[in-house]
Amino acid sequence: MKNNHPLKPREIVEKLDRYIIGQDESKKSVAIAVRNRWRRQQVGGEMEKEIYPNNIIMIGPTGVGKTEVARRLSMIVDAPFVKMEATKFTEVGYIGRDVESMVRSLMDVSVKMVGSRKREEVREKAEELAERRILENFLPASTDEDVSETREKLRERLRQGVFEDRKIEIDLQKKERPFIEVLGAIGPEELNIGLQDALSSLMPKSKKKKFITVKEAREIFIKEESDKLIDREELIEEAKWKTENSGMIFIDEIDKIVSHGSLSGPDISRQGVQRDLLPLVEGTTVNTKYGPVNTDHILFISAGSFSSCSPADLIPELQGRFPIRVEFKDLTREDFRRILVEPDNSLVKQYKALFQAEGYQLEFTEEALDLIADYSVRVNETSENIGARRLQTVMNALLEDYLFEMPELSEKLIKINEMYVEEKLDKIVSDEDLSRYIL
Repeated sequence: MKNNHPLKPREIVEKLDRYIIGQDESKKSVAIAVRNRWRRQQVGGEMEKEIYPNNIIMIGPTGVGKTEVARRLSMIVDAPFVKMEATKFTEVGYIGRDVESMVRSLMDVSVKMVGSRKREEVREKAEELAERRILENFLPASTDEDVSETREKLRERLRQGVFEDRKIEIDLQKKERPFIEVLGAIGPEELNIGLQDALSSLMPKSKKKKFITVKEAREIFIKEESDKLIDREELIEEAKWKTENSGMIFIDEIDKIVSHGSLSGPDISRQGVQRDLLPLVEGTTVNTKYGPVNTDHILFISAGSFSSCSPADLIPELQGRFPIRVEFKDLTREDFRRILVEPDNSLVKQYKALFQAEGYQLEFTEEALDLIADYSVRVNETSENIGARRLQTVMNALLEDYLFEMPELSEKLIKINEMYVEEKLDKIVSDEDLSRYIL
């Protein structure tokens, strides 16, 4: 089983550029790390097992694109991806939550990804079987020629959508709520792997009859027939391979588990979490409900602002397992201006789509966009710097009145110019207390 997305590093960066402005060095590093995984798979033999991924530490303030780079990267190469906050594992003191849960979550994501693709592959056959079940509800199959002819006429009308809103009675499997829910409060990490599934499978499967529309029934039948057509063991085997060879785990706020030298209090908990993370990053086997998963070749990307510490403050063993350091730069006014309009999912494009949904056309002048970027930079400088996320608060404050009044507005073309931006935002931005409260 080999990876089927041999994108070149330059191609990966080009795709990232469609959603993330700037941070060229960071994009280059993650593109190389992903390409190296494909290269390893081409090596073959014993050497393939010896080539380990170059895990990455991303360093930079909030809102500059650290999470977005990792998330978009996983989507580009179709890799299972989970994001975890490192502080999550210090919530319950020294022992903390089970760090292996991130690998189990990654395997769950992989199973869903592979299952989704396999359902699409068998959808045509599943649709045919679902249609047959709906026709059975209308008129059971028979060798009688007249009945068969009537059935074919019903099939034709069904395909034309004539019966979409007609209600039929089907058997739905009831979702049982066994006593395991009582144990659910203590958290799945403390339960044996698969205990909930095992006990649930022992409960009797009961069904209930329900009247639903043909349209709803078709989707239920397609899902049921798809599941029957898919080889579950093959699905899990492929998902396991995908997790072990393509999986990506993003550990955010890793700087928050840096110890400051104290041997008591929260610092020992932070150092304990680092030591718990170490085996996963070094490579170990984690038991999941789908079977054991090896973490040797999972790509770990960690991120943090490191404003009051540095990666060198991590325990040496963990530092050694994150050999690649990439620094994310603060966003400039020009970056803010580009972020507003250039990405495929830019805020300007998003708001235009929202206005279009109501039948209105939204336009911005070039001067208005320049001023929005200026105000966003100013607010970040005078209050908490939240990076590009500031654009969202500024845009919402700017367009709030239109978003509220839009269904009743008679003018279908809404043009945002420099004067309107200044009128709406200048007072808020100039008043530092008001700015902190609203923006």
